[in-house]
Amino acid sequence: MEDNLTEAAPRRVSAIVTSFNNAAALRRCLTALEASTAREAMEVLVVDRGSSDGCPDMDTEFPSVNLLRLPRNFGRVKALNIGMRTGTGEFYLFLEPEMEVAPDAVERLAAALDAAPEAAAACPLAVDAAGTVLTRRHPLPLPAELRKAWPAGELDGWETPPAEGTAATDLDYFKPPAVMVRSYFMRGLRYIDERYGDAWWDLEIATQIAKSSKKVLLVPAARLTVHPRGTDAGAPAAVRGLLAADRAMSASLWCGKHYGSMQGLKFRLAATLQAMLSLFTFRDLGFHWAAFQNLLSGQKLDGSQRVM
Repeated sequence: MEDNLTEAAPRRVSAIVTSFNNAAALRRCLTALEASTAREAMEVLVVDRGSSDGCPDMDTEFPSVNLLRLPRNFGRVKALNIGMRTGTGEFYLFLEPEMEVAPDAVERLAAALDAAPEAAAACPLAVDAAGTVLTRRHPLPLPAELRKAWPAGELDGWETPPAEGTAATDLDYFKPPAVMVRSYFMRGLRYIDERYGDAWWDLEIATQIAKSSKKVLLVPAARLTVHPRGTDAGAPAAVRGLLAADRAMSASLWCGKHYGSMQGLKFRLAATLQAMLSLFTFRDLGFHWAAFQNLLSGQKLDGSQRVM
């Protein structure tokens, strides 16, 4: 009887991990979640985006994990939304497979949110395997900063936050994108706008938190190790071009939503022109041609693409 009551108890945290052909990293991530001190109060959901490696079979190794298999790579945003609609927790914890939580990290993040009703989200302190702090913060960017950032997907001007104590940030944008968010807040937004494909979804969440006058907490006592992952540099030119176009169109959407529709239109036109002019450098022509074509047609990473 007692066991049945325990199993029926609501889960406080829904940990949501999206995977795509990164089985070794996913295995390490799930092993860490299984060892969490908050495991009994947490459900773990993996949304696999059409992987062709061992990711879709990971529930045979981790039978307590709820693995949702998508037939294609519909992009990170759709996968996260499916995970949130499935999850039942009071908090959503967004993780990438390359992230390995410390045993008490999930518990500390939830406790920090319990103690701070003015906060909508809490971030762990991310470090690498050698203990070097990787967490960075950035003010919400201006459209001009995103115009510079979209080709490589990286903003300039990141700062390292204080790594001691438990500090409330003044609504910064954080990387890496590991964050625990109150589920009622995300449901109030109707989850993440699915006009985003794969990029800048975390910027959208940070912006919505800022617009609601809520806070993001950095919880340095909650540690998370980020392991290296493969870069896109070795991917086929068509794939790299698609991902670049996805970054540009998602940034254009963000600018249009938060700075007005004309800013969004100007962003996309400028990005398309930039991609076209890059063709005349005669370097990595396949990549620039794919980026230009995808921007011109509006193709993003949403499941309708043919190259992934």
